[in-house]
Amino acid sequence: MEETTLNQNLVEKLQSAFGDRIVAISEPYGLLTFSTSKDAIIEVLKFIKDELQFGFLTDITAVHYPGKKEGIAVVYHLHNMVQRIRIRVKVFLSENHPAIPTATVLWQAANWMERETYDFFGVKFEGHPDLRRILNMDDLGVYPMLKQYPLEDPNRVDKKDEFFGR
Repeated sequence: MEETTLNQNLVEKLQSAFGDRIVAISEPYGLLTFSTSKDAIIEVLKFIKDELQFGFLTDITAVHYPGKKEGIAVVYHLHNMVQRIRIRVKVFLSENHPAIPTATVLWQAANWMERETYDFFGVKFEGHPDLRRILNMDDLGVYPMLKQYPLEDPNRVDKKDEFFGR
């Protein structure tokens, strides 16, 4: 079956099950992508896993969109090994309180992925069995992937104009 037809079938099944809780549907590079709310995410993921046979959780990560009302997107990549197709699910969260239910209730593999996302973006996965830093120091105090700092250090002396004859 052609990829576009598969994606259309998936969209129809998702919309019949969840209606207007499935929004922003698109297919960048053939990858079916949509958004849902944090209140519906576990129900949607369970449906995708059990009913649509996307049994493999490839990745959970986040993206920071500074300046937007809902400035953090938690992104789930899922894979249907039988039909050999992938799907991406996004949930947008407030930057001031980025919290979402844990997917460890569906996939044990979500444990490490959620810890990594927490460690780098500060997203709190509610109900996670062991949510703590996994790669950074415990006392770091910041979330390094949030775009909250200038791109260059203003104190670098090798960037001063006088060193370049300006």
